[in-house]
Amino acid sequence: MGCNGPAGAARGNCAVKLILGIDQSTSATKALLFTEMGELLDKTAVSHQQIYPRPGWVEHDAVEIYQSTLQAVTALLARNKAKQDSLLCLSITNQRETIVVFDKESGEPLHNAIVWQCRRGEKICAELEAAGHGETVKRKTGLKIDTYFPASKLTWLLQNRPAIAQKLADGEALIGTIDAYLIYRLTNGRSFATDQTNASRTLLFDINTLTWDAELCQLFGVPLAALPEVHDSNTSFGETDLDGLLERPIPIAGVMGDSQAALFAQRCFTPGSAKVTFGTGSSVLLNIGSKVAYSDSGLVTALAWVIDGQPVYAFEGITNFTGATIAWLRDQLGLINSVEETEELAADVPDTGGVYLVPAFVGLSAPYWQPQARAVIVGLNPSSTKKHVVRAALEGIAFRIHDVLLLMAQDAAVNLQTVHADGGAVNNRFLMQFVADLTRLTVRAARLPELSALGAVLAGLIGMGVYADLNAIAQLPRETIDYLPVMSTEVVTKLKQGWQRAVRQVLTE
Repeated sequence: MGCNGPAGAARGNCAVKLILGIDQSTSATKALLFTEMGELLDKTAVSHQQIYPRPGWVEHDAVEIYQSTLQAVTALLARNKAKQDSLLCLSITNQRETIVVFDKESGEPLHNAIVWQCRRGEKICAELEAAGHGETVKRKTGLKIDTYFPASKLTWLLQNRPAIAQKLADGEALIGTIDAYLIYRLTNGRSFATDQTNASRTLLFDINTLTWDAELCQLFGVPLAALPEVHDSNTSFGETDLDGLLERPIPIAGVMGDSQAALFAQRCFTPGSAKVTFGTGSSVLLNIGSKVAYSDSGLVTALAWVIDGQPVYAFEGITNFTGATIAWLRDQLGLINSVEETEELAADVPDTGGVYLVPAFVGLSAPYWQPQARAVIVGLNPSSTKKHVVRAALEGIAFRIHDVLLLMAQDAAVNLQTVHADGGAVNNRFLMQFVADLTRLTVRAARLPELSALGAVLAGLIGMGVYADLNAIAQLPRETIDYLPVMSTEVVTKLKQGWQRAVRQVLTE
């Protein structure tokens, strides 16, 4: 590192700098300390509660998220006091599509943050789709009219919470994704900004012009003036002293939605490269280059990133329940005590004994887009055990990833050989191997699970001038483990047929 490494060469000096990363996810907030070479030195996490006001509704307490962020950072910095003077900047990655409306003066939320999993906008989406707005929305945003994205949930708030609608109309409230809310709070209201990867997930942002779209805002009834400024992912988003934790403020540089940040950290810089992030849900992204393209098979078009004014696009397939499926086995069914034990339980039986779990707990997203579908476990018999159900849950996650990757390769007309993998589930060797077997691809799993945080940090390092461009980032070392397909084609074919039969039982049309 330092003088002899690419970072030192990029700056022309030997000073070692550290980057503080915040990874605000669906279930917790992590604070992470990275070197300028992308090496993770330390991390800590603070969980926050999941709020379920009604079936299908999901909320977070945005104040709790902000406090969790400060708690995580405080704990991390307390363990690394000697390193505080070396902090170069703060980078942020976050759960996408979760939205919060808050008071412009105080920063206090006017309602709980409405989470990407929440389905309260379904009726509004159905009405807009029936009115023929789907194609316009797709061409502008790359997305479907679906309540996964926050615009319809903002419409719901405006229709059902008059006080919030009034404050927005009076210019006294702001609307932000989680990154924008955290930036606002961390800068004491001096900066209200987001990046294109987050803005593009709202159904209010035109990915062709890279601007908020007045027609879309009017369609959903959302006041455009309440939305944040939009910056490139590698630019400055203001300065913060972390609510007084630091003696001197540091820049906020490097902001990206979690899935795009993982694609960036995987160095999927060339068209045709793909990755899957295993989180609460899963996101499969395939780099399609610098021009917008559209899928006719249920995939959405995403902004992968905008670095120094240059946009890169991707096809994306989303599955809503990945880690959440395993959490359900633990928290609702009590079948397991920890996520970690699923690997051993699944490997302890040769197969599922004909059991399939279709994880449609809040509908089936890409490529089916069936919001009314619900999860099922099929094929249970008197010989079925906990191990079979746990294995079926892991296999169900893999089948959903396979569904998306198959379509993605077809729509992009690419011959996939390798898919990169990241997220906490990469530690589950059974799951990684089963994904490789189903897809017949090499699964290249990152040894570092926190790739989303790393992606934001790498973007920030470009912004801070530590690295010149993507080519310099691509040269940084990384550790991976490859999983190659070993299961016979005959067995895989039979498993896929059983999966399709199971899926047909949950489809509503």
